[in-house]
Amino acid sequence: MTIHPGIDPRPQDPATQGIIKLALLAVGGQGGGVLTGWIEDLARANGYAAQATSVAGVAQRTGATVYYVEMAPASHGTPIFSLMPSAGDVDIMITAELMEAGRSIIRGFVTPDRTTLITSTHRSLAVSEKTVPGDGIANGAEVLAAAEIAARRVIAADFDALAIAQGSVISASLFGALAAADVLPFPKEAFEAAIAKGGKGVGPSLKAFAAGFEAAQAGIQTPAQTKALPHGEVARGPARLLSEWNALAARIDRLPPNVAELARPGLRKVVDFQDLAYGSAYLDRLDAILKQDRAPFDLTREAAKHLANAMAYDDIIRVAGEKTRATRMARIAGEMGAEDRHLLHVTEFLHPRAEEIVSLLPARMGARWAANPRRMALIDRLFNKGRRLRTDRLRGYLMLHVLGGLKGWRPKSLRHATEMAHLDAWLTTALAHLPTNYDLAVEILRCRRLVKGYSDTHARGLSKFDRVLGAIALIQDRSDAADWARRLREAALQDEQGKALDGAIATVQSFAQPEAV
Repeated sequence: MTIHPGIDPRPQDPATQGIIKLALLAVGGQGGGVLTGWIEDLARANGYAAQATSVAGVAQRTGATVYYVEMAPASHGTPIFSLMPSAGDVDIMITAELMEAGRSIIRGFVTPDRTTLITSTHRSLAVSEKTVPGDGIANGAEVLAAAEIAARRVIAADFDALAIAQGSVISASLFGALAAADVLPFPKEAFEAAIAKGGKGVGPSLKAFAAGFEAAQAGIQTPAQTKALPHGEVARGPARLLSEWNALAARIDRLPPNVAELARPGLRKVVDFQDLAYGSAYLDRLDAILKQDRAPFDLTREAAKHLANAMAYDDIIRVAGEKTRATRMARIAGEMGAEDRHLLHVTEFLHPRAEEIVSLLPARMGARWAANPRRMALIDRLFNKGRRLRTDRLRGYLMLHVLGGLKGWRPKSLRHATEMAHLDAWLTTALAHLPTNYDLAVEILRCRRLVKGYSDTHARGLSKFDRVLGAIALIQDRSDAADWARRLREAALQDEQGKALDGAIATVQSFAQPEAV
């Protein structure tokens, strides 16, 4: 909690004397409308005239709804209220998500001489953050630092987690923070009475209110943090399989420590994807790379990560298997708050392309079909249609469960042959630079990060990967080739359309040696 000392509130216009102006930014599911209703009821129940308005945002986290409340003592006559907040004219700013706090600052709603900013520090990622091929998550620490400067007073805590812990939603804990901020001329009991008046979910809401009140009074400030990745469950199964698994795990223990750190989850991933023999093949490839490497073994460390991702590619079999896992169903039920007494409907949307269907065929047969435009067009007409499949029903679940159980067929498929050929070409390209440019070999291994996802996403990533490696070939003999390889990869991760990559490639082409072009 931060208060800027020595700054008095801005003198108010006599025509607006006594009007308290409160704005709230919230997205769907955060109870912004409920919170606004509580604030409006609170004011009116305590002798204030109040008006609440809202301007809806856009769905899917491209914009929050702006709720706005103005209130003034009813004894002052009939006030004239505004319908929307104005920059520099907001007393209390409440944001139900950290990046919305940043937006409120950018829009000028938060000022150091006037505004008390109450914000939750949790993150609900926006579409712009999710669609970036690389790490598009905005820096929450920077938003909090900006809030310290922009606001007269900052109250920040993870009010979402506080509410969830009490079986409620963030609107209730934010209401508690508002009460604790002491910026409205009403006692705590009046806030609680406003919640009780609603008549629905009163118990959990009051508990979340109390948690938010306590957190705000304590001045807790909790920046959004990335959760630590789990180390994985202990392997269980028949004695014979456990013996084979332990033998593979023992091979990892003989690797350099910094390599083993990534090889251990890598092994789990490829074994889960296929089987123990596939895990052995993963370690064989890793050992072959280690023999060519040298301390501190950065090349092998990168290979441990990206080789596992390349071997555990997303195909129809894997997607179907993931959709029918018990852990996924449990996660969905948890996110929806479903209990044993509830019925949970799960509908999967499937849109397979002709390429995905043909990829399941035997490698040689699939290659012939893929090269035949007429056959591909026929398959596209038959299968390339949006389908909705209820996996909470036996028929839909069994269809995906059987498809996800075709691991034994996978090594014979066209997709597997294609992926392994691409993997071999990638490793060969990287290792060819090992004698002359170690750093470039490492950067080429890291370029595998561009290939990810399923269907169209995979196709776009593969296209970017090929373009980046093509551009690297133009400057591979330069002393700064590794640095340019990193720049090209980072450019490819900036946007889905590849505009940044287009610019980076154009720059490389502008100074590449003519004979290299």
